[in-house]
Amino acid sequence: MHSDESTLPDDIDDLLLVSGYRDDGSLDSFITERLSDPTARRRVLALRAACRRHLVTNDFWRRALNDDDDDVRREALTLIAQAPLLDESIFALLVAALSDDDVLVVDGAVFALGEHLYTPANDALIAVATQHEDARCRESAIAALGAIGDDRARPAILAALDDKPAVRRRAIVALANFEGPDIEAALERAREDRDWQVRAAVDQLGRGEE
Repeated sequence: MHSDESTLPDDIDDLLLVSGYRDDGSLDSFITERLSDPTARRRVLALRAACRRHLVTNDFWRRALNDDDDDVRREALTLIAQAPLLDESIFALLVAALSDDDVLVVDGAVFALGEHLYTPANDALIAVATQHEDARCRESAIAALGAIGDDRARPAILAALDDKPAVRRRAIVALANFEGPDIEAALERAREDRDWQVRAAVDQLGRGEE
C-alpha cells in the first residue's frame, strides 16, 4: 500500500482532473486507457469510473485482481462485491485472493464471495474462518459462511463461538441460517458469554431460550 495514495477522489471528474483530460477524444476510451496507467491512484479511479459507465469487462477484472498494487486489488474487490457477476474465471480469482499477503485484500475477497453467495468457495472460506491469523478475516469469513448457508460450514461457525468477541458476535448472527439441537445448545451457552454484545446478539436473534 502506498501512503501517498490513501485519499482517493470518488468520481469521474476527479479522474479527469488528476489525469489532465482535455476532451480531445472519447471519454470511454480515455477511462479504459487509464486502467493501465503507471500510477496506481489513477488505475483505482479509472476502475471506479469504468464501473459507473458499465465499461468493465472480465479482462479488466482480471488485470485489477492481479495488479501489483494492494490498493488496486482492494478496490477491485470492493467493486466486484456489487457487480452483476461473473465469469467462473473471475470467481476463481476471488477464491485465489483468499491467500493474498494483504489482509485487507483477503477481507475484500471474503466479502465479495459472501455477497455473491458463491457456494463453491465454501471450503476455502471455512479455511479462512478457522485458520487465518487475522481476526478481521475470520470474522468476515464467518459472515460470508452464514450468508451462504451451506451446512458444511456449521462446525466452523460453531467453533467461532470460542474465538475473539467480534468473531463470536458474528457467529451468532451467522447461526440464524442454521437449525438443529446443536445450534440451539450453542446459542443457549452464548447467552452466558462474558461479552455483553455477544449476549445481546443472542437476545436479538430471539433463539437460544428455554
